[in-house]
Amino acid sequence: MERYLKVPFQPEELKTMKAGDFVYITGTIYTARDAAHKRMEETLQRGEELPFPIDGSVIYYLGPSPAREGQVIGSAGPTTSGRMDKYTPRLLDLGLKGMIGKGKRSAEVRDAMIRNGAVYFAAIGGAGALLSKCITASEIIAYEDLGTEAIRKLTVKDLPVIVVMDPEGNCLYK
Repeated sequence: MERYLKVPFQPEELKTMKAGDFVYITGTIYTARDAAHKRMEETLQRGEELPFPIDGSVIYYLGPSPAREGQVIGSAGPTTSGRMDKYTPRLLDLGLKGMIGKGKRSAEVRDAMIRNGAVYFAAIGGAGALLSKCITASEIIAYEDLGTEAIRKLTVKDLPVIVVMDPEGNCLYK
């Protein structure tokens, strides 16, 4: 099935997604990779607020290349999601509703997704230059010292992704 969805997702929309669905996402999403996830975990351990509203959010596991002149962002391909698995269940329990990356997820992430009605999407690895054309705005909002791993607020229009794991735990990779 092919769908066009706006972020934030509506709970009833998430419930109807199935592994294998093609989705085009429009709206505001956030980027975070390994180093940013570690800092977010440290922030939560100190009892502080995260640098963006996690409830209802989508995180794209992305560390873009530098933008060339006239571009909003450089190549924007996904990174391997499993590296964020030790941090992800807590973020899902705080309201994270979607993740975009590539590769398999742990049983703990799967269980947290089912518990919280979240979705894991895959973006096509190796197609970062094409995916960057769906990004209409990019702004570093936290951890600028991390360079490409800083947290960015992105505005996307019709970002093509595939539902890899749905809210019931069904996985396209199996």
